[in-house]
Amino acid sequence: MSKSSLQGRRIRLGMIGGGEGAYIGGIHRFAARLDNEYELVAGAFDVNAERGHAFAAKNYIAADRSYNDYTAMVAAETAREDGVDVVAICTPNFTHFPIARAFLEAGIDVICEKPLTTTLDDAEALNEVVRSTGRFLGVTYTYSGYPMIMEARNRIAEGLIGKVRTLQVEYPLEWMATGVELNNQQAAWRVDPKKNGRGGSIGDIGTHAYHLAGYVTGLKAESVIADLATFVEGRALDDNAHVMIRYEGGARGMLWSSQVAIGCSNSLRLRVFGETGSLSWFQEQPNELVYTPLEGYTQTIKRGRDDLYDLTKARTRTPPGHPEGYIEAFTNLYSGFASALRARDLQREINGIAAAVPQIYDGLKGVAFVDAVVDSHEQGNVWITPKYR
Repeated sequence: MSKSSLQGRRIRLGMIGGGEGAYIGGIHRFAARLDNEYELVAGAFDVNAERGHAFAAKNYIAADRSYNDYTAMVAAETAREDGVDVVAICTPNFTHFPIARAFLEAGIDVICEKPLTTTLDDAEALNEVVRSTGRFLGVTYTYSGYPMIMEARNRIAEGLIGKVRTLQVEYPLEWMATGVELNNQQAAWRVDPKKNGRGGSIGDIGTHAYHLAGYVTGLKAESVIADLATFVEGRALDDNAHVMIRYEGGARGMLWSSQVAIGCSNSLRLRVFGETGSLSWFQEQPNELVYTPLEGYTQTIKRGRDDLYDLTKARTRTPPGHPEGYIEAFTNLYSGFASALRARDLQREINGIAAAVPQIYDGLKGVAFVDAVVDSHEQGNVWITPKYR
């Protein structure tokens, strides 16, 4: 059944997974509500249908729109005049492909957690479904939603630091420094190749770092060489990764991802060095961007200033001195997805903040990066060119 126009109303949102006890589901719901663009109206929130229905009731979802599984949801929602416009997929990696494909083929747009899929074949197939159906698929590479990341992106594009020579990006965590997967469901599927894909830390958090580096600099990876390690005994996937990257145009990069870095809570950091200056950003202090010009003084550029780029200000909600963080960054992605959906509904070009959010090709590149990294390591630490860049 054809859906009504998106103009003059909230976007009807559905959700797969993300129920009771699921951290990321709550973040998606907060982000969808904050700018008043969406209304959560339906979902299949848990693999245990009884728990899912209880969660739906607690969140004021109508009983007839709480589903046992995603297949039942596809069938019912496509038959309704007021069916969901877009669905958020908040499930483990190995389920992303079948769920996304089912909704896209049914004419329903998708917002998907990263990595997009567990295999490159599935990512390519999903890319083809998006192309053939004309549907929208957004990927939640959250950190690209921060205002000061947008500021860094614009400053580099306008030549503030000159041609980029080298960059360093790291994403270390400590939460899996011991065998927590033995009694932690969220950790357990992340160390299972059948559920997480070929990469452990490199697939779970390394893809965030890789996307952020390319998003800010505009650089495309030419080749990668990787050294993966598994420090906690019994794991089948890496929990630490070191990757060197050669970019088109001659720039060089270094990427470190780790799930076993004691003392690091969520320590994503990016540093970019050009011919005439440098920029650095730290996720745990996200409202500041540090700029150092050649033969000049280091400057701290703070979110909320009047002289920032328009797209930076468009991602800012509070005055200077009032910190914004992770949920607001996630909301910026949801708002960008909404702008893209509304523009397509009017058959208008997707530009501005809508064009700056991660979409299907970003997800495809992320899976290709993981494949190239694992191939490099398994083949004896050799240079590998990612299939998509």
